[in-house]
Amino acid sequence: MAVAPNPRHLILKFLLGAEGQVMSAREAVAACALFGLRENSVRVALVRLAATGMIEAAGRGAYRLGANAAGLAEDVSTWRVAESRVGEWSGAWITVYCGGLGRSNRAALSRRDRALEMLGFRELDHECFIRPDNLVGGVVAVRERLFKLGLDEGAAVFLATAFDAEREKRARTLWDGKALTRSYRKTREQLEKWLQQADTLELEVAARESFLMGGSAIRQLVFDPLLPDPLVDSAERRAFVDTVLRYDAAGHLIWRKLHILSAAVADTASAASVSH
Repeated sequence: MAVAPNPRHLILKFLLGAEGQVMSAREAVAACALFGLRENSVRVALVRLAATGMIEAAGRGAYRLGANAAGLAEDVSTWRVAESRVGEWSGAWITVYCGGLGRSNRAALSRRDRALEMLGFRELDHECFIRPDNLVGGVVAVRERLFKLGLDEGAAVFLATAFDAEREKRARTLWDGKALTRSYRKTREQLEKWLQQADTLELEVAARESFLMGGSAIRQLVFDPLLPDPLVDSAERRAFVDTVLRYDAAGHLIWRKLHILSAAVADTASAASVSH
C-alpha cells in the first residue's frame, strides 16, 4: 500500500510548480485529494507553512510562496534553462572553503549543505568543496547563487587553477560520471514510455502520475551538477533535458484539463444545490 505524501511537501511542490502564481486553499485541498490526503490535513499544513514563512497569504483563502522560500524558488524555477548555464571547461575548479564557519546552527548547516549540493559541489578535503569551473558567469555568478541559496556569507569562494597531481586526480573521481549518464538515459526512457501511453490513462491517474514522475525528474535536474565532458556525457544530459521539457508541458496540459473538469463539476453541484 502506497504511503500518502507529506501534505506540506506536496503543497510546496505545487507552489514551486506554479512559478509565482497564487493557489487557493480550495485548489490545494482538491489537488492533495488526488494523493489520498484529507481536507483537514491540508488546511493544517497550510497554517503551519504560513507560520514558518514558507508560504504567505495572498488574499482571502489564497497563498503564494513566502519570503523563506523565495531564494530556493528563484533557483529551482530556472531548471528549464539549465543547459544554457553550461559553458566550456578550462580545467579550473570553483572552490568553497567552509573551515572557518560554525557548525552549531543546524538550520544554517542545512542551508549550506543544500546550496552546495544544488550547485554540484563535492568535498575534496575537509571543509573544502569543489566543482568544475564550467558554468556561465564563472566564480562570480556561482558565488552569488550560493549566497542566495543560503551559504554563509563568511565562506570563501574562489577559483583554483593548479591542484597538485594527487588532488587533481582525486577531484575528477568525486562524481560518478558513468552513473550520472546512466541516470539520464534511464529517466528519459521512463518518461518517453509514459508519454506514449498517457492518453490511455484516466485523467486523475494521469495527473497524479505526471506530477510524481515529473517532480522526480525535475528534482534530478535541479540537483544535477552540470558537469562538462569528459566527466559526463553531456549529449545524454541534453537529451534528458529535452524529454523533461516535453513531459512537463504534457503534465501542465493534463492538470489544466483536470482543473477545468473540477470547475465544471463544482459549478454543476452548485447549480443543483440552488435548484433544490
